[in-house]
Amino acid sequence: MISQRARNLKQSQIRAMTQRCHELDGINMGQGVCDTPPPAELIEAVMPAIQAGHNTYSRYDGITRLRNAIADKLQRHNGLTVDPESEVLVTLGTGGGFAAAMTALLNPGDRILMFEPYYGYHYNTARVAELQVDLLPMNFGDFSLDLEALEQKAAGAKALVINSPGNPTGRVFTYEELESIAEICQRHDLLCISDEIYEYFLFDGRRHISMATLPGMRERTLTLSGYSKTFSITGWRIGFLAATRKLAAPIGLVADLYYACAPTPLQHAVATAIETLDDTYYSDLATGYQRKRDQFCAALQEAGLTPHVPEGAYYVLADVSAMNCSTAAEAAMQLLEGARIASIPGTAFFSSGHGEKLLRFCFGKEQPVLDQACAQLAQWRDNAGA
Repeated sequence: MISQRARNLKQSQIRAMTQRCHELDGINMGQGVCDTPPPAELIEAVMPAIQAGHNTYSRYDGITRLRNAIADKLQRHNGLTVDPESEVLVTLGTGGGFAAAMTALLNPGDRILMFEPYYGYHYNTARVAELQVDLLPMNFGDFSLDLEALEQKAAGAKALVINSPGNPTGRVFTYEELESIAEICQRHDLLCISDEIYEYFLFDGRRHISMATLPGMRERTLTLSGYSKTFSITGWRIGFLAATRKLAAPIGLVADLYYACAPTPLQHAVATAIETLDDTYYSDLATGYQRKRDQFCAALQEAGLTPHVPEGAYYVLADVSAMNCSTAAEAAMQLLEGARIASIPGTAFFSSGHGEKLLRFCFGKEQPVLDQACAQLAQWRDNAGA
């Protein structure tokens, strides 16, 4: 017996490509695991937390110390003032917060808007919650917003998901774009779900703007983020959600039922890192990843795979038309078998019939691994030319 909710779900193409890459002993540039080392201050705080006895359930919304640290971070880095006691939830990753919010605030059959290309977990989590997902295609090339399409589809919808910096596009929405979105949200009474997990991965002098800080948006915005990417701890599952008490309370009740709490000792370690690391850590993060972006995009270009150079996050979509493959899945497998580099078919981020000429790569790799990937691309290009 399979529920109607799960019947149409398939294994993520990200997971499938990861498995095949492992079989071929390739370099996995598909899954966004971010295998760079976590900061030493974070790792050194784990064992003391365990030895201090922080091994049982925490409050469902997270330990007080971490909620305070997140509230302070939101004030300093995002310009967002929240009450750590009632407006911050520590979640089981950003995905856990997103899933709890879908259940707590929306009803089956409600219409939710998402920009396309989309992040697959947003799309499928909404479908499992029995929501009607209405996609808003971004303008291909620069992935700018089609605000006319948003205006047309906003009437009658209940919520809008935004993701900036974005996965898979790397788009960083401008203040003017966010202003336009905010105006539409208010006029059509939309809940805005803002996934900001890549907020520190910003390139070419861009700055991150939290939607909740725009006029009129504080009361209708869920701010989702976390430390999986920022601290390179995707397996720890420490995320957070910030919202008004009215919105946060029901989400917290559902989150408690789903997973009780995020791992308690790891919450203590993350709190230590937030408290200890200064702003240089975050600026160095952006600078370092911009170098990696430039290096890998240049390697893609030289290999004949035209990159859509990202403005943020650590993914790049590349146009693989030159490979003359009929599908993105075929191109991804050809590249994996020929260059031993795993990517994700672009179709994983689009509705049916789109994304067939795109592959997504993750350049969140340690430098020697990234160097090797670039060398393998060059060798694959040379072999193809021969």
